[in-house]
Amino acid sequence: MSYIYLPKDASKARQREAENARKNRAEIMKALSTGKVSRRELVKWGLFTSAGALAPIHGLNPFVGKSYGQSGSGNGITAPPGQANATGVPTGTPPSPTFGVQPFSTPMPRFDVGKRLAVSALTPAPQAEANQTQQPVDPALGGGTGPIEGRPPGPIWAHQKFNQFPPQVAYDVSQAQATTNTTYNPQVASQFNSGIDPTQPIPLKFHPGFPTQDPNSVWTFNGTIPPYLVLGKYGEPILLRHHNKLPADVNANNGFGRHTISTHEHNGHHGAENDGFTGAFFFPNQFYDYHWPIVLAGRDTVNTGATDPRASSPNGSGGLNNVPGDWRETMSTHWFHDHMFSFTSQNVYKGNAAMFNIYSGLDRGNEAINDGVNLRLPSGTAKDFGNLEYDVNLMFNEKAFDPSGQLFMDIFQFDGFLGDLMCVNLTYKPFFEVERRKYRFRILNASVSRFFKYGLSDGSPMIQIANDGNLLPVVVPQAISDEQGIAERYDWVIDFSRYSIGDKVWMVNVAEHKDGKKPNKDLTLAQALAGKSADPCVGKFLEFRIVRNPATPDLSQVPNQLIPNPDLSNTPAARQRTFIFGSGASQPLPQPDDAAFFTGAGNQPGQWGVATDGGKMQNASFGRISAAPSFGSREVWTLVNGGGGWDHPIHIHFEEGQILARNGSAANVPAWEQGRKDVYRLRPGGSVTLTMQFRDWGGMFMEHCHNTVHEDNAMLVRWEIDNGGAPFLRPLPTPIPTPQGVGFVPPDDIAPTAF
Repeated sequence: MSYIYLPKDASKARQREAENARKNRAEIMKALSTGKVSRRELVKWGLFTSAGALAPIHGLNPFVGKSYGQSGSGNGITAPPGQANATGVPTGTPPSPTFGVQPFSTPMPRFDVGKRLAVSALTPAPQAEANQTQQPVDPALGGGTGPIEGRPPGPIWAHQKFNQFPPQVAYDVSQAQATTNTTYNPQVASQFNSGIDPTQPIPLKFHPGFPTQDPNSVWTFNGTIPPYLVLGKYGEPILLRHHNKLPADVNANNGFGRHTISTHEHNGHHGAENDGFTGAFFFPNQFYDYHWPIVLAGRDTVNTGATDPRASSPNGSGGLNNVPGDWRETMSTHWFHDHMFSFTSQNVYKGNAAMFNIYSGLDRGNEAINDGVNLRLPSGTAKDFGNLEYDVNLMFNEKAFDPSGQLFMDIFQFDGFLGDLMCVNLTYKPFFEVERRKYRFRILNASVSRFFKYGLSDGSPMIQIANDGNLLPVVVPQAISDEQGIAERYDWVIDFSRYSIGDKVWMVNVAEHKDGKKPNKDLTLAQALAGKSADPCVGKFLEFRIVRNPATPDLSQVPNQLIPNPDLSNTPAARQRTFIFGSGASQPLPQPDDAAFFTGAGNQPGQWGVATDGGKMQNASFGRISAAPSFGSREVWTLVNGGGGWDHPIHIHFEEGQILARNGSAANVPAWEQGRKDVYRLRPGGSVTLTMQFRDWGGMFMEHCHNTVHEDNAMLVRWEIDNGGAPFLRPLPTPIPTPQGVGFVPPDDIAPTAF
């Protein structure tokens, strides 16, 4: 097995060698992340290979022939003695320090729920078109003046249907440097939060026994932990004002991360101006107003009179407000994160990731209301909707730290970056106290490149009720999950009534990685619990402690049938498209330097690419239009893995799709993939055929691998819906952001089969 991290029993000499290599690479990473050098220059100097991988040079990687004898296969790298040859580009990083901390020695904090504000509390008031009021620009960003809002200006980037869906509630949030949380609001009593006192300050540590993170090591929402959570409901449009309070100096990043951001509400059904387009980033000292109308897909063509009570939203007093649209398009569990071109992996890893629960008449978040619509899933009863006592958000990812305990990332891992310390809700291997009753867990894989496959340590069943943002047509009981890809959300119900007070049971990861390509293999529970894997993230990672009987009866239900798929029989497919995701791509567009995209060139060379409808494998450009489906149409898209042994979780923005076939056959689609989805696993050598519609909104959207290292290294395409009427042009011009204002240029390339 090749190692991303050296084994804990590596010799002291090997540890010193690896730490020296880490320090040397860190200097190159910092220069690359801040635009001081380009990939082209690193290739010229011999530090990168032409394929985009870190060259096997002594002093940068301890697994090279000069250090350890025999050369490896294909890349001049050898594995540690006694191990198989490394076939990826392992960092050779020493294991992250744990400072004597034991697993399951600290409680898992619930998410920090954002404060709901009146829209009138925002100053200046939100408006349809971007606010172009001028302000001084920091000299570190070029000086002069620029707009206070970083959204592209004019009618093309105005909030679509802003007057039809005026925001009713606002969230005011900042992307900020690490700081202490003094306003923690989990919206549950401490007894439902493992005894955590929310009035006590929470320093930004991944465990109380770990060092506090430096301000520029971690950049989260409001600069704090636990992770941030937004609560919304259908029929209640949200205005999320996102301030960029990151340092104006691009060098102030502790080695990785870019201070420009673009916020993607992952698969929100709204206009592209609010989608977090990768080329619509904004700068420090600016804000961006995101308008999330929260409407059912098909609202302009299905149930337009809002007569079906299943298409509805809680009214605040136990009843329902009907809304237009297809009730079978109801969504539940979203998240939002950075989508900065070429820096998504670094920024998300650094902390730009939050979750978003959406409530409806069907998925109300109150298990007691029995109105014939509410599914009564585990939640609580105190509020009309959105009870969180038994409805728990979990963010899974893994982190790596340098010897001083500061967050570390190696951006040279082009197959994918893996950490070695498992975290839940940004806490290293915590425990969570539960009652003897049913709980719902909304689980997000927020890793850079790691897949998770998990179950309970005693092998008892869990019930999967959702995949991605959507409740399934039929529940799926499982003892072990499928491999959950990056950005996928799996919702589970676990019934703890089968245990006794004082019992403990653990969540166990059985998906073993040896590099960032894909899981190397899946272990059995027994193997994972016995420590049979060299992967430090295999095994127990979350401890459930059964501490009491419920104070009130468990009124929740888990019906077998949840939300069926929309009926597409009366909507013929307008056309078919094929996208092949692979390596060995070229960049046919002018590419001055990596740093130049920041001021004008929206194209990126890299190891990865996408071939569209028989065309060449091409690197990403957010100025290239690869597809332009017609407004109001339905299409069939086939996503193909181009080979090489990688697993690509592909995300298509804007609208859920239905998987029609895996590897050409409907019989290959498992039960947990038979609902609506927005992330599609392309297993090695595999393909997925899906269908999706293009309704209600327009603009430019994206499709990319959600192994965000692959995305950042050019596995991304732009597509757009631009023939739905004014104000859109066909084709749409490409935004080019600067601190002094956003300009537009014509598309730099249009695929021959795009329209």
